[in-house]
Amino acid sequence: MFFFTRYPSSTLLKTYFPDVQFNRCITSQLIKWFSNFREFYYIQMEKFARQAILEEVTDSKHLMVSRDSELFRALNMHYNKGNDFEVPDRFLEVASMTLREFFSAVRAGKDSDPSWKKPIYKIISKLDSDIPDVFKSSRCLQELLQS
Repeated sequence: MFFFTRYPSSTLLKTYFPDVQFNRCITSQLIKWFSNFREFYYIQMEKFARQAILEEVTDSKHLMVSRDSELFRALNMHYNKGNDFEVPDRFLEVASMTLREFFSAVRAGKDSDPSWKKPIYKIISKLDSDIPDVFKSSRCLQELLQS
């Protein structure tokens, strides 16, 4: 799901996990997992943005996340260890935008402000896309592996 949405609401989570009996604790735990997923994502983005600056990249337009990039491999290995899911192209677009936002902010020296990442989070939170209906099924993994 993280490839489609980085900021799921509790209602969205309940829709896509029909076999889970939700209570406050379980809902809180799922939201915490997504928070941890986002944290890893943003840590990687900042790391690769800073690396690009060290490599003297001067224009954020040159920063793209492709299926053969090191950044994609790190993210895919973290979220999709078994390579069970085809990562949607939209995720690559969002990851590229995120990387460029981090690069531009660091390059402009905005990282000296303790809350410098908040504007980036606001941009990225609006880029979530629809989750395919197949994820609503309790047999999701089996269905995805067959297709």
